[in-house]
Amino acid sequence: MTEALFVVTGADHWTLTDGTKHPTGYWAEELAEPHRIFREAGFTITVVTPGGVAPTVDGTSRSAAGNGGDEQRAHRLGEYLDGIKAELDHPARLEEVNPEDYDLVFVPGGHGPMEDLAVSPATGRLLTSTLDAGKILGVLCHAPAALLAAERPDGSWPFAGYRMTSFTNAEEAANGFAAKAPWLVEDRLRALGADFVAAAPWSSHVVVDRNLYTGQNPFSSVELANTIVTATGR
Repeated sequence: MTEALFVVTGADHWTLTDGTKHPTGYWAEELAEPHRIFREAGFTITVVTPGGVAPTVDGTSRSAAGNGGDEQRAHRLGEYLDGIKAELDHPARLEEVNPEDYDLVFVPGGHGPMEDLAVSPATGRLLTSTLDAGKILGVLCHAPAALLAAERPDGSWPFAGYRMTSFTNAEEAANGFAAKAPWLVEDRLRALGADFVAAAPWSSHVVVDRNLYTGQNPFSSVELANTIVTATGR
């Protein structure tokens, strides 16, 4: 049995440069689609958040507007999330997780991880431990912000030199948030030494380097999850 740990943001807002708190959380597709694919592959899934708080879904991500105008997809994603509501309403505490209990770690995005996971020592320790153990670490869209919390005792970044992707500056600009954001995920990853690989905006794009699996945007959710399932031999 493959034990998968879903590390989900507990934030319900993202603080912008002017101090405005933009309502957000996790992005529906980025949690729902990998969760569904992993469950269908027979994985056991444990959801954790900082402090064990029930995670908040970004409201836009459950709307047609947040899904390219596709009302059916928005409805399907919403139905799936409603179907696992009991699981999402009672997550475990990230701070109490033993990484040795899990075969892989997956972090869905949304702007929420930029608010909490990016500055969480517990997140940094978990992701570093997962990387060093050679276990699969999947991060999607804005979730590579969580990698920023990782640090070795000597101050170095564990992910320096790794090929990876994330939600790009171009995509953030197209969303209208680039000018409002205190920082951008792509910029921070590059500054720390990531070998950043971007594809055309809004295209499905997955980058694999050793045991680090990254996806660029929500449209990469299915490809990233299937790539991870294939890597586990399921």
